[in-house]
Amino acid sequence: MAGARDDGSPEARSTPEGGVAAEVRHDTRIGDQDLTDWSTPVGRGAARSAQRASSRLGPHGALALILGLGIVLAFVLAFLAARVYDAVTESDGVAGLDVPLLHAAMGLRSPALDGIAAAVAVGFGPIGMPVIAVLACVLLAVRRRSITPVILVVAAGLGSLLMTVAGKDIIDRHRPSLADAIPPFEYSPSFPSGHTLNATVILGVLAYLLVLRQRSAGARVITVAAALVVSLVVGLTRILLGAHWFTDVLAAWLLGAAWLALVITAHRLYLTTRRRGAVEAVSQDADRR
Repeated sequence: MAGARDDGSPEARSTPEGGVAAEVRHDTRIGDQDLTDWSTPVGRGAARSAQRASSRLGPHGALALILGLGIVLAFVLAFLAARVYDAVTESDGVAGLDVPLLHAAMGLRSPALDGIAAAVAVGFGPIGMPVIAVLACVLLAVRRRSITPVILVVAAGLGSLLMTVAGKDIIDRHRPSLADAIPPFEYSPSFPSGHTLNATVILGVLAYLLVLRQRSAGARVITVAAALVVSLVVGLTRILLGAHWFTDVLAAWLLGAAWLALVITAHRLYLTTRRRGAVEAVSQDADRR
């Protein structure tokens, strides 16, 4: 694939339409916010560590390492969330909303609404969501002449999958009764909602990647709002179909948002190493002249 070299050299920066040069030029800001500016001591320390990793592994190698560590953290987060959830449900807590909200959702059912909910389940389920992710990865990678979108989306999806598996295996919660559900029935453990968690993470990271190249504030708002609305709809339809309890969906939203924040932070660290590498390359080129 034609594109800029992946080494931070002057040749890499000379490609105007894609690759590393475009990442440094276009992806480091969202509006007035500089994504490579770390205002806290923790952030600056993370940036220095990422820079050291990049010098040894290369920028994409460092990004993969950071995301790999993030996936481990996501798994631990899901484990802790499952334990907290187990403790909360023992004392009823927020789970006291589960049955009333399921009954309220059942009261909203109609042939048309049920059909829409079923279509959403298929479109953003175990088949539809990977198809969306793969197509988006290919389009973004070709358009931007960069493997970075592929790394981010694959890591985001892998982390989401591991969080789903961890939660289901640890809690092994039963779904609502089949008498209250709409076919096709599902039999895997209920907590958390995999549809909701995967949609939140994958749509969130895709929206983030799109926002990086959108210069209009209105376009950015629409993109983020669309991802948010679809994620909310996916979760709510899981309750409407009787496939999940409310707390399954709520946990998926929260876990998805936390993992998405980690993925975005990893990308910001990657961009920081890219920008600093480009600045150093320019300085060295000037010295040679």
